[in-house]
Amino acid sequence: MAKENDYYVNREISWLSFNARVLQEAADPDVPLIERIKFIGIFSSNLDEFFRVRVGSLQRMLEAGVKLKSQIGGKPKKIINEIQKTVIPLRKKFDDLFDGILHELEKKNIFFVNEKQLTEEQQQFVHHYFLHEVHPRLVPIMIDSLPDFPYLKNQVIYLAIYLKREREPEEVKYALIEVPADVLSRFLPLPGKDDKDYIIMLDDVIRFGLKEIFSILDFDSCAAYTIKLTRNAEFDIEDDITKSFYEKISESIKRRAKGRAVRFVYDREIPDELLNFILKRIHLENFDNLIPGGLYHNARDFMSFPHVSGPSLIYETREPLLHRDILRQRSLLNAMRKKDILLHYPYQSFDYILDLLREAAIDHNVTSIKMTLYRVAKYSNVVNALINAIRNGKSVTVLMELQARFDEEANIYWIKRLEEEGAKVIEGVPGLKVHAKLCLVTRREDDKKVRYATVGTGNFNETTAKIYSDHTLLTADKRITNEVNKVFDFLEHNYKTFSYKHLMVAPFYMRKNIVRMIKNEIKNAQAGKEAYIYIKLNSLVDRTVIDKLYEAGQSGVKIKMIIRSICSLVPGVKRFSENIAAISIVDKYLEHSRIFIFCNGGEEKYYLSSADWMIRNLDNRVEVAVPIYDKRIQKELKTFMDIQFKDRVKARIIDEKQSNRVKKSTADKPVRAQDDIYEWLKSELEKV
Repeated sequence: MAKENDYYVNREISWLSFNARVLQEAADPDVPLIERIKFIGIFSSNLDEFFRVRVGSLQRMLEAGVKLKSQIGGKPKKIINEIQKTVIPLRKKFDDLFDGILHELEKKNIFFVNEKQLTEEQQQFVHHYFLHEVHPRLVPIMIDSLPDFPYLKNQVIYLAIYLKREREPEEVKYALIEVPADVLSRFLPLPGKDDKDYIIMLDDVIRFGLKEIFSILDFDSCAAYTIKLTRNAEFDIEDDITKSFYEKISESIKRRAKGRAVRFVYDREIPDELLNFILKRIHLENFDNLIPGGLYHNARDFMSFPHVSGPSLIYETREPLLHRDILRQRSLLNAMRKKDILLHYPYQSFDYILDLLREAAIDHNVTSIKMTLYRVAKYSNVVNALINAIRNGKSVTVLMELQARFDEEANIYWIKRLEEEGAKVIEGVPGLKVHAKLCLVTRREDDKKVRYATVGTGNFNETTAKIYSDHTLLTADKRITNEVNKVFDFLEHNYKTFSYKHLMVAPFYMRKNIVRMIKNEIKNAQAGKEAYIYIKLNSLVDRTVIDKLYEAGQSGVKIKMIIRSICSLVPGVKRFSENIAAISIVDKYLEHSRIFIFCNGGEEKYYLSSADWMIRNLDNRVEVAVPIYDKRIQKELKTFMDIQFKDRVKARIIDEKQSNRVKKSTADKPVRAQDDIYEWLKSELEKV
């Protein structure tokens, strides 16, 4: 039998395998063409964050002299080397795929043109745009004559300029131009003809105007090569008792912008002398993560690619479905009082949550609203609804997580808005992020306090709820609402800790309860009883839980898993984990729900959770998993999971080789889970 140590996948390598699945979507000819472009953007955005966060953390470990093995995968230096070996071929595949998509666009009469391919009419258009919109925003810097190299901002595109004269080939000058993609669109549609669409990149608009920019220097040729530096996204919070937590976070955000380099990407066509000059001046000559790339960087901007040439190039837009249990109810609180309700996003509308908050704001019997907010929309209707509740005399308490990575600045803004309006804002729990997704409404009914709660898997964010697949339970069940109230008591008064009979709350009880339920399945399997565990997570990394799942599989427990991204467990290994199967679904919506189902000797246990099975979630965050007691909703979740397990279009098999094979189907119409879930919920609505 294989040793357990042979069957753990390093989290970074597993995550890169997930991003390879995203690239598979960009390569799939059955995916509408502009959606493929967006997957190119998602891949690029994912990779940027990966280097900022994960590689940044590994480099910090190296700099701190950490030589011990990390929990899974070996020493930091070894992992960084493996990352480099994995990323370079992925990047090459990305570049080839991008070129292929450009050719596919041409077949649809959509043409990307560069500065050398413009018609006379297009040249006049681009010249006018360059003069009036682009040139005023450019600040060319002659870098070869400066004593200090200009500071390179994090993840900003720069054009490194190579200037030379034919008559004096030794007379070469270098310059640097920041591409102003923060204020101008990366894509400029051009005048077309004969039903053809033409688009030029902002980078090429600048290349078009290079001679005009440097005209006074009298050079014969000007060439521009893209470079981009990615910096470490982690930051340290100062231990200064004279400053508020808000002030500490604000100062840390500023320091993050000047974090250490974790990746340098460059146009592989750049002259060696210019590349070496830049690397020497920014002290990266022997840097590990030098990544050769193509002509264009920051492909994450392709997530905002303009829609051109009709609807056939994008996914069909489907209106969110109504919910059968709310359909004929004028009051959401009244509907919740009658029965528990499960919302499926984006198949059903997030507007129900907004409706609940608006109703609570104007109901004269509602006394208070409490919420945990992690990431909210840029123009948040959720926060606006809370402000409306305050203005209607309600007591509003909000925990806005200040350490939600990359949303810290936005969350500070919303905290100030809420405080100005009179909300009670909880700073949180020292040393713990609050990741639980909770809302608690308290109402006076017959001189008693009656509580209504929502417990979910995703953020209170009306924007992401349109593209993230999540679940929220709406309930007036006292067993749940009283314990949600306990969680808020803990958040407000950290010295108070509570026991929970129904909720699983991290960091206190969730790990222990998960392990206990796995052990129960092991015991039942060993006693010859039916035993199974069905899990849906974003990530599975925690070694203690993985070891217990291996033990369960070896004891005869049937384990089926849907893991979107990181999976450090290796399923399907003969005589070791052959009772464990895992898939990952990557499709039009981001799979984000966490669902746990345990056989429990035939009395199944169901949970929805905000937590993945990772150390950070189980030990270092406030997370909540809510039990589902309503048999009707249990059946809903079971059907949802069954449809996902049957996916034969977008489900990839997670295995020892990280091969990302699509599950095969012999059916005439294979199951595509996200489409079939919509049709199933639609059919349920039609039964009403």
